[in-house]
Amino acid sequence: MLRKPLLYLSHFFKRNRIEYYDRLQDVRTKGDWEGWLKFFLRGVGEVANEATDVARRIIALREQHMLKIRDTMGQRTATATRLLEQLFYHPVITVHLVEEITGLSYANANTLIVDFESLGLLKEISGRKRNRRYAYASYLSLLTDEGTAFQQTADFTDGSLAPSV
Repeated sequence: MLRKPLLYLSHFFKRNRIEYYDRLQDVRTKGDWEGWLKFFLRGVGEVANEATDVARRIIALREQHMLKIRDTMGQRTATATRLLEQLFYHPVITVHLVEEITGLSYANANTLIVDFESLGLLKEISGRKRNRRYAYASYLSLLTDEGTAFQQTADFTDGSLAPSV
């Protein structure tokens, strides 16, 4: 069983709202199931293609960032790689979470975050001096509707982000 749906037809229906309602009305008034099924299957196809595109872009992003880490982190490559892998599960993090993921001390976890910021992998989003939160912004931008650029919002600052694909 899937924990989360892989295809979000609701986005297709929203983009094509008028046709969606027209097709439903035609089923109701004319029994035009064929028209509804063609519309529905077109939506499945479009959404599947979009999901495939996003998956490919995520893989490319991962590879690009993995190379960046390998080329710049030296002895800390293994630890930095472990953090990068976890950013795909926890795209909004804190220093304490980095401590848990890596087993580093608070100071070393903070240094690793600073390094990730300088590499462009993390962006500070809380605007605080303490208890700061950081986002894996380039990854999050791939998960937003139609690939729009990452924008800081209240959803990101409270750390309870649950991105939808």
